[in-house]
Amino acid sequence: MRTRALLAAAAILLPLTACSSSSSSGDDDSGKADGKAAGFPYTVTNCGTKTTFDAPPKRAVTMNQHVTEILLELGLKDRIAGTAYLDDKVLPKYKKAYESTPVIAKEYPSYEKLLAANPDFVYGGYASAFAAGDGRSRDALAKSGIKTRLNIEGCAKKPVTMDDVYREVREAGATFGVKDRAEKWVRGAEAELARTAEKSKGGERPAVFVYDSGDKTAFTAGGRGIGNDIIERAGGRNVMSDLDKSFGDASWETVVDRRPDVIVIYDYGASTVAQKKKRLLDDPALKDVPAIKNKRFAVLPLSDVVLGVRAPGAVKKLAEQLR
Repeated sequence: MRTRALLAAAAILLPLTACSSSSSSGDDDSGKADGKAAGFPYTVTNCGTKTTFDAPPKRAVTMNQHVTEILLELGLKDRIAGTAYLDDKVLPKYKKAYESTPVIAKEYPSYEKLLAANPDFVYGGYASAFAAGDGRSRDALAKSGIKTRLNIEGCAKKPVTMDDVYREVREAGATFGVKDRAEKWVRGAEAELARTAEKSKGGERPAVFVYDSGDKTAFTAGGRGIGNDIIERAGGRNVMSDLDKSFGDASWETVVDRRPDVIVIYDYGASTVAQKKKRLLDDPALKDVPAIKNKRFAVLPLSDVVLGVRAPGAVKKLAEQLR
């Protein structure tokens, strides 16, 4: 249950960068007269690490589900040499592609197992994917000739928004030479969000509390992660938005004081949604909380509420539950 806490805590250990650049622009894997793919060399600064790609990666390893799904959405199944750390079920649209992708570890692979996949690129979703104590630091991988990328939510020091989702997808697309695919996805996401915003106009803005996990304290969504932006765009108000983290602990006394109208349960891990609801409903300290009195809950899978291609759809899904 505390896996999310460990991942979130690790996320603050790496430095932030919000800038990127490319030396040229190009279309999806189209070649040049000199044999180089269009758009390369491509240089990007990601979470404090500056990397130049002379060509698109051919053997990527993805660690954490949300970055795996970014590459699958961009049609890059054949470039994934291995994957690791599935938080919950992949979306049906990715199921066939995912099942044909080698899973090199249930959670994070050892450094040796990672090298055995012979990657030329490793894409991590959380800072813990590159834990130095486990030998998988970005510096260690660079010394082995392996380029890396960390999802930008994993090093953010300010609130991330849907614009950062677009940036993540665009930079992943540029890295693999499929910028057109990335732009097509961004246009579709913008249109989906616009439709949701139109339907969500007016009406109440319920106070929302996220229950990820926890017993003595509540592990919840703070104001720094994409989960906060999802709540706001869905027409809610995150009662823990002043918690300056993507995820963090809050006291139950604070939950009671802030009187949420709706509790959003993150569905993943060993505890089922039914078990999480029972824990909340059976806690006498919470009996006067409006969401508990009215049994008003919403549910989202964990992979919906981290920075990846599910985020726009998560806004729609949550908005429908808040109405």
